[in-house]
Amino acid sequence: MRTSTRIAGALTTLTLALGGAALTAPAAHADVTACINQVERELKGGEAPESVRAACYVALTGAHDECVTGLTKVSGVTKGTAETACKLAPN
Repeated sequence: MRTSTRIAGALTTLTLALGGAALTAPAAHADVTACINQVERELKGGEAPESVRAACYVALTGAHDECVTGLTKVSGVTKGTAETACKLAPN
């Protein structure tokens, strides 16, 4: 096999791999955004503080209980809203 063919194949593989990563990355961000938006609805238009964002990111790891605790105890969100918001993050 020629060197130019190998290089072309390697570049194609790299492009496909990076393209796939780029396509999946926005989905994770959208899930965190859905969690944050759920809390902001309770705040009635107020912007979520950094503690809400941190709790929603924790939910991405599957730590649902930690997310709920972060939202209710640290951020002052009601338990019902916290449960719903934390369920949205890992989807």
